[in-house]
Amino acid sequence: MMRCGTGLILWFLCLGFVVPAGGEELRVGSKRFTESYILGEIISQSAAKTEEATVTHRQGLGNTGIVFSALKSGAIDVYPDYTGTIAKEILKIDGPFDLELLNRRLAPEGLGVAVPLGFNNTYALAMLETQAATLDIKNISDLAMHTDLKAGLSQEFLGRSDGWSGLVAKYALPKTLQVTGIDHGLAYDAIAAQQIDLTDIYSTDAKIEKYRLRVLNDDKQYFPAYDAVLLYRLDLPKRFPKTWINLQQLEHSINNATMIQLNAQAELAGQSFSAVAQRFITHEITQKPAQSIAQNFWSRLTAPDFLRLTLQHLNLVFVSLALSIAIGMPLGIAASRRPSFAKWILSLTGVLQTIPSLALLAFLIPVFNRIGTIPALAALFLYALLPIVRNTYAGLTQIAPSLRESAEALGLPAGARLRLVEIPLAMGTILAGIKTSAIINVGTATIAAFIGAGGYGERIAAGLALNDNNMLLAGAVPAALLALLVQWGFDVLDRWLISPGLRIRHGASDGI
Repeated sequence: MMRCGTGLILWFLCLGFVVPAGGEELRVGSKRFTESYILGEIISQSAAKTEEATVTHRQGLGNTGIVFSALKSGAIDVYPDYTGTIAKEILKIDGPFDLELLNRRLAPEGLGVAVPLGFNNTYALAMLETQAATLDIKNISDLAMHTDLKAGLSQEFLGRSDGWSGLVAKYALPKTLQVTGIDHGLAYDAIAAQQIDLTDIYSTDAKIEKYRLRVLNDDKQYFPAYDAVLLYRLDLPKRFPKTWINLQQLEHSINNATMIQLNAQAELAGQSFSAVAQRFITHEITQKPAQSIAQNFWSRLTAPDFLRLTLQHLNLVFVSLALSIAIGMPLGIAASRRPSFAKWILSLTGVLQTIPSLALLAFLIPVFNRIGTIPALAALFLYALLPIVRNTYAGLTQIAPSLRESAEALGLPAGARLRLVEIPLAMGTILAGIKTSAIINVGTATIAAFIGAGGYGERIAAGLALNDNNMLLAGAVPAALLALLVQWGFDVLDRWLISPGLRIRHGASDGI
């Protein structure tokens, strides 16, 4: 039984660490909203045309702070951003700015700004046209006269230096306004259902006209220009000179009307981000209304990215689980041997379980100075520890003293008693803990997509950005089915490894 368990652990440890050989990679990033997904695809497909490098789009990485950290660490090489965001949120520049100033300030970080794409996607506030007309609200300053409005604002806008707090100070808005955080992709439905009265938007959003919103005039000119540009690592043109020439051809290639049309093709017509980008690159985009493409649950589920996302999700789940087994079992054994240690070991692993998953991921990004698989594996490893440590400890401490004494009477040394007697007797309880950790990891791994680690969470993040329930389900359903499959697999493993008599003995311990 120990040989089987050891082999299983070694198999887990090997899974996912085999990296296919290939040429040098150009990594493109994007934030977690529709326009950034599309621009990331346009950059990726434009770069791939030169065949100078393998191009990977790390899509939907999160907010500005996460994506910019990824660029600084070298986890990505380029991503689309906006001059106002770079100046106010990243560089904290007060007053006017231009590309020359931005480049001077970014150069010490090994970064630069170039290739203005040709459109300005400024922040704005919007209300339903009917409500704004009833209340006679045209300008942002008019909000000061209305103290009972409910604002649903994106989390990034709430936290930005050029966001809500600065806007409140500039316009002297009443503190009695009810403000809650809401995902940008969900805000439009919320305002249409009158669950909120006010939300932040981007001026190139495709849904402004669809939902009949009034964009409030920024009468005190609080928001700077948000001209779309490429934010890149300065070594990119040297590493990929042909690719850089191709990317420069995107300069002034997208005006505001075109960007609104691109967004509409994804958000209103249901086209994939890659398809929208492909149509733009091949000059098939027109100013005609986007034609809706039926994208039901099945077509979303069986999309070409299914195999890639499945392999990524399995990698995240089982590699982190293997690490948790390799560390958690020894910790559980140590706790059972030293009662004075048990309290500290179990308390520490218990505390790790209470940390919110997104907070833990955000904490681990600067620790590893990167985004993606490594911090995601670390977070999943920490979350999986508690059930394994606790069940290993419980299984070993519940062994009858008479059985231990019998093993000692046979003259077996401590190591042999543990390997040949104690762990086999406790294996049912230990496997129950490993199974619990595996199922927890399957669900928690979906959060890893928010820092570019892939898996089924990519579809969930994209579904949130598009407010597309079929896309959300195409990520959530496979994750749920995988959890059931993992549970079934461990039930089979339990019957294979544990004798019927021991299964009866440990049946009451499965819930530990």
